[in-house]
Amino acid sequence: MADVITYRAAVAEGIAREMRRDPAVVCLGEDIGEAEGVFKTTVGLYKEFGPSRVWDTPISEQAIAGAAMGAAMTGLRPVAEIMFSDFLACCWDYLANEIPKVRYMTGGQVTVPLVVRTANGGGLGFGAQHSQAVENWALAVPGLKIAAPSTAADVIGLMAAAIRSDDPVVFFEHKGLLAAEGPLPDGGHVVELGRAAVPRAGDDLTIVALASTVPTALAAADRLAARDIDAEVIDLRCLVPLDMAAVLASVGRTARLLIVEENPYQGGWGATVASIVADEGFELLDAPVRRVAAACVPLPFADALEDEVIPTVDKVIEAAQALVRY
Repeated sequence: MADVITYRAAVAEGIAREMRRDPAVVCLGEDIGEAEGVFKTTVGLYKEFGPSRVWDTPISEQAIAGAAMGAAMTGLRPVAEIMFSDFLACCWDYLANEIPKVRYMTGGQVTVPLVVRTANGGGLGFGAQHSQAVENWALAVPGLKIAAPSTAADVIGLMAAAIRSDDPVVFFEHKGLLAAEGPLPDGGHVVELGRAAVPRAGDDLTIVALASTVPTALAAADRLAARDIDAEVIDLRCLVPLDMAAVLASVGRTARLLIVEENPYQGGWGATVASIVADEGFELLDAPVRRVAAACVPLPFADALEDEVIPTVDKVIEAAQALVRY
């Protein structure tokens, strides 16, 4: 039987592989050292690499982002943890106005090869300030790459590509996927940034998903199959670069597109995907593009209410059936 690893453990494994490979890779964040991370995603790093390469920081997102930026500009490859993605707002000047612009403003003389990794998304009842899916925040900032893996293997593969990138990467780890298990990839596993995956092929409609909505889409596709609807599921894996070639190729076969995203409907990344398909693939479509997204409200604390806000399998099935009937 092949070795398996949890999504949670894959984060530490992916970082450790790159730290062994490149002595310029360092980690910094709150409680990532001896405490091994609030979500236990840095287990073993401090023990193996010590305080010279794993830095516990004060409780200051600005300090973390600023130190990472300076370290990256002077030859290191920092992997900085912002504990909850909601707290990216606390260091937004660095993330939106400083880090992504240095390479451009210096004419390529200075690069900022850093990764900002963060726990993202809802579904666990953490409330309005600790449950948001905020990939769309980063998507609005030119100069940032964005990765959001849905599987343990992709955590490891995308982490390798992110750390090796000479551009800054925001790496979203979904809290609801931390306990999920998957195959442990080999030591050379790297997933190219901007290359989507197709975890399920189908002919009747295309479902595009990211991070937590990938297992939601796959579960919906299983139930749709029992109703003679053959859905293809695309896992974007990254928003920047965005693999629209894979989406358009799939829509060319299925003629129907359903986008499932945890970002709020208003300003969500799915609107960008829908717009590109409308611009470049309108003639491929036999039905309007549909989106299942989170409601434009703060995330409720109560489980039952949270399910009303974020995408669910039932919501995806209902939207898919309506598309096929169109």
